[in-house]
Amino acid sequence: MHVLMTADTIGGVWTYTRELVTQLSLRGVKISLVSFGEIPTAAQSEWMESLPGVSFHPTAFRLEWMQDARPDLEQSAELLKEIISEAKPDLLHFNQFYYGALDCDLPRIVVAHSDVVSWWAAVHDAEPPQSDWIREYRQYVERGWRAADLVIAPTQWMLREACPHYGEPHRKAVVYNGRDPKIFSADQQKQDYAISVGRLWDAGKQATLLLRNGLPLSTILVGSAQSPPGAVASAQSARNYPKLRMLGPQTEAQLQRLFARASLYIATSRYEPFGLAPLEAALSRCAVVANDIPSLREVWKDAAVYFEANNPKELLLTLQELASNPAQLREYADRAFERARTIFNSNRMAEEYLALYRSLMCTEVAVA
Repeated sequence: MHVLMTADTIGGVWTYTRELVTQLSLRGVKISLVSFGEIPTAAQSEWMESLPGVSFHPTAFRLEWMQDARPDLEQSAELLKEIISEAKPDLLHFNQFYYGALDCDLPRIVVAHSDVVSWWAAVHDAEPPQSDWIREYRQYVERGWRAADLVIAPTQWMLREACPHYGEPHRKAVVYNGRDPKIFSADQQKQDYAISVGRLWDAGKQATLLLRNGLPLSTILVGSAQSPPGAVASAQSARNYPKLRMLGPQTEAQLQRLFARASLYIATSRYEPFGLAPLEAALSRCAVVANDIPSLREVWKDAAVYFEANNPKELLLTLQELASNPAQLREYADRAFERARTIFNSNRMAEEYLALYRSLMCTEVAVA
């Protein structure tokens, strides 16, 4: 089997791509990988060097959610058609919506990792205001969404949120994201600190919930300290809270070391289609304290401790209660680890994708 896959190098989609491509390659699947957004650094792409059957085509074309992206999208679509003509894959796996409508006869999958409209609705409790940019973006997403043979999302919640905006796809499925448990250290001695990943100015990650006096244990917030103009909160805000320590962006190895020693992870997001950072923490045997939103409930069920949605006072009380009960803290750390290890691993994710690939290819053969 030969799959052409697209990815972007900005954010968690690149991590997801690495896990999936690695597992598929080890199963004998040939991959033509095309990336957009930014040319990856050598450190970002070195994982491909030892994988058999993987060809990589990095580009810096703009992504569909960016302003003034049309010229880049049109040019990148032409490039994809050229690569498809040369590589002759059996199936197309797009991690962007736009390419779902590519003029090509091969079976195609679109993966809905997130989208601007559902993000805006979750953060602002309303649809985004009309503008040329948002109208064009909606058109891109809807065309790709409707043209795909299969739309996949990382949670049922993501599908439920997106379908009202873009319509019912021909076929849909949920495949939970996965990480390789062997990457993480689950048996190190824990220290008395919590960790969270997010930028203070990012309303979706909502790390501002941590700007509170009375945190029961030292808390590390990992994320860029740079804030865009007009941001409500910045790294300067954290200086008023002695228990909160701001760290800038960390390498994957640095973050793994922090997770390995942390006692718990705080998932503050109000918009989280899946959440790779809580998963990585759970695979490091951190207890997970999560904002009580439907997507995090779906992912973690009874393996996390929840606080009332978007309520900073309830977050503080939940942290205080858990930090004062070491036995309960260990219990939830073990629950999170077991759920992450058994359900959200990259091996399971790859097997589910392979089954869906085969079902699409069988359908194409039957139709032909």
